[in-house]
Amino acid sequence: MSKPFRFKQFSLQQQRSAMKVGTDGVLLGAWTSVDHDPQSILDIGAGTGLVALMLAQRCGAELIDAIELDEEAYEECVENFENSPWGDRLFCYHAGLDEFVDEMDETYDLISCNPPYFEPHSGKGNGDQTKDEARMKARQFNSLPFSELLASCARLLSEKGQCSFVIPYLAEEEFLSLAAENKLWPLRICRVRGRADTALVRSLLTLTFQKEDLMVEELVIEKERHIYTEEYRRLTGDFYLNM
Repeated sequence: MSKPFRFKQFSLQQQRSAMKVGTDGVLLGAWTSVDHDPQSILDIGAGTGLVALMLAQRCGAELIDAIELDEEAYEECVENFENSPWGDRLFCYHAGLDEFVDEMDETYDLISCNPPYFEPHSGKGNGDQTKDEARMKARQFNSLPFSELLASCARLLSEKGQCSFVIPYLAEEEFLSLAAENKLWPLRICRVRGRADTALVRSLLTLTFQKEDLMVEELVIEKERHIYTEEYRRLTGDFYLNM
């Protein structure tokens, strides 16, 4: 059995989940705003449960639900929830998003999602399909199209709720266009680059049903290899052991 990934207030088993702990999930869990005091949270595609656990650490929401389709990841997520300090507030459903939407009548004040985004036949990662099909399925765009994700979020989000995502920067324009079709409007955008001299790679987005003044910012993760910027250290310092 591999060692768990340890954060300051919780640990994650991740040997069975296709998607391991990574920068995208940590960024989403740390950057997503809880200033509107959400009482109910939904994390879509929970994987190990990382984002849901980070949000549980950051706020006092009474209900934090997660959904995960992959059976191995679901079982590991449940285990990680149960072993955390917030197990009484966390629950994971073994379901796909379409099934969950059809059966759920409640809405959520905050929805988070680190959606799949690699095209199944794109150059990046395509050669690993036979080695790790579960991981590829978790990352393939057509396993959860942005259009389906946003339509589902529009049905599950409360009137004054917020939904946050981490997506590739190059997909931002398309994503926001699809969001507008579902009457979801950007409230915050943070564009991320690995180092100051490299291209933008990720967009962190918060959407709401209300049209409000948009805040746009940029985050640089590293000054050089494994030397992190002060901004990134401030953002993630409550979680990483050595940050």
